[in-house]
Amino acid sequence: MQYQTNNGIWNHVFAVPTAVVDKHLKLAGCVQLKALLWILRQESASFSDADLASALGVTQADARDALTYWQETGVLQLSSSSGKSSVPSSAQPEQRQNAAPAPAAPQGRRHAVLPRAERPDMAFTAKRMESDDAIRCMMESAEQILRRPLSSSDLSTLLLIHDNYGLPVDVILMLIQYAVSNQKGNMRYIEKVALNWADEGITTHILAEEKLQQLTDMGRAWHTVQKAAGLPERAPTEREKSYASTWVLQWKFTPMMLKLAYDRCVDAIGMFKAGYMNKILERWHREKIFTPEQVEAEKQHRQETRKEENKPSYDLDAYERDSMLKFAGGKH
Repeated sequence: MQYQTNNGIWNHVFAVPTAVVDKHLKLAGCVQLKALLWILRQESASFSDADLASALGVTQADARDALTYWQETGVLQLSSSSGKSSVPSSAQPEQRQNAAPAPAAPQGRRHAVLPRAERPDMAFTAKRMESDDAIRCMMESAEQILRRPLSSSDLSTLLLIHDNYGLPVDVILMLIQYAVSNQKGNMRYIEKVALNWADEGITTHILAEEKLQQLTDMGRAWHTVQKAAGLPERAPTEREKSYASTWVLQWKFTPMMLKLAYDRCVDAIGMFKAGYMNKILERWHREKIFTPEQVEAEKQHRQETRKEENKPSYDLDAYERDSMLKFAGGKH
């Protein structure tokens, strides 16, 4: 009688570098981990980023992002030929060939670790997350707020905001929460706002709270204008938000007054134009017209003035009559 072992799925296995578990299990996202497993399974066969994207059911951009992560951390050494990528070796995962060493964080400085325009690579980002509990906590909290795994590009952007733009962890998380609440939880928007905050010097919790309150008030002001005028639901431009803030928060116009100004704007030019509506409200504010009754009285006055300006001059008529009478009297 002959015997044979049945190892099931264990008959077909491949090796995974221990560094993946020891150092990258917390840092890598799910797409990156799936990508690594799929790549190792190819056993050095050629593949493209399109092949990887198709296998994982993700976009090619996400696939390339995953490849970049494992390249920059040194776990994989990928070579490219005619648009294809291959995995020549993963036996020495900690060695990075032809890559400059990541810069060390300067001692005694919290910000300006890198030049403002330079984005940290994934190797540097990973080291910062390993060595700084606050940075690691920020990344994990950001994932929870955004409700999605962060890509290596996302992680680098958050580190850039912290180290280069000078925003502390709590301010960054407040910013991300605000972005998500406004359905703008993408990293491009978050970085743009973060740069604006840095330029405005909003680098403390108190200043961030004040800024968020200001932004919230501006959003409510636009919603008031939108509802009063019956405008369709849409995101306002920065100029429209600024106008709405002035009309509602500074000049204290009521929804009824906003509706009257909107109607007058549409009657005049056939559409809503924030700049034209601002001219109307600016004049009302200057002339202290704050009620519908005052608007109506002002309208009647303008109509009467216009009629007066359009009819023939009374003095000219009187002169002509006097002249005729004098001419008639002279003949007699």
